[in-house]
Amino acid sequence: KDYLFTYLTERERGMKRDDDKKVVAEIMARCFVPSLVTTTPWEEFHFVGHEIRITEAMDCYGAVVWPSALVLCYFLETNAKHYNMVDKNVIEIGAGTGLVSIVASLLGAHVTDTDLPELLGNLQYNISRNTKMKCKHLPQVKELSWGVALDENFPRSSNNFDYILAADVVYAHPFLEELLITFDHLCKESTIILWVMKFRLEKENKFVDRFKELFDLEEISSFPSLNITLYKAMKKSRRSA
Repeated sequence: KDYLFTYLTERERGMKRDDDKKVVAEIMARCFVPSLVTTTPWEEFHFVGHEIRITEAMDCYGAVVWPSALVLCYFLETNAKHYNMVDKNVIEIGAGTGLVSIVASLLGAHVTDTDLPELLGNLQYNISRNTKMKCKHLPQVKELSWGVALDENFPRSSNNFDYILAADVVYAHPFLEELLITFDHLCKESTIILWVMKFRLEKENKFVDRFKELFDLEEISSFPSLNITLYKAMKKSRRSA
């Protein structure tokens, strides 16, 4: 029996690895890299039946499309019935190049894209280029420095977000506590967070532990070959907290 259990466990692990590689290959196939090198780096992505052309800024980590963004875009597209974006109020924190927000907009959402002020020019360019005349609701681009002037720029009385989207916002930077404060500030009890995270350092694990103090966290899927996990989270009720 022990031998059979070990055999089945190893077989299940092998199947999971094969499934992981298959899905990851499908996700990465959504990206087209041009063969010609131009003065402005760009990549093309295929989601929701659209060709999305993204301009990157290679001198800034926040203006590059990372695999976590592709994972979240793929999830939104392939789970559009269960996580219906049509006419929903959605905010993306750390929007970067805007790819995730563009996909959410193409799926019918009211989207607010947020990031640091130095990233907003490139973000606005990508958003306008890929959503104009294509989306039911044009996205809005706003500055959001985590933990800064939240009551002024995003008053709790007007926060009515159905979804918060976040891809690869947790990494080795000194503002993780501010990030947690920002998640908490933007959330109502009914808000759903869809958060994709790449694990790199021990700081990421500690942040997850801190996050669980305020939110009910559910792992939806993981991609071991990318070291990426996709989470769904909701604010803990006062009673459970």
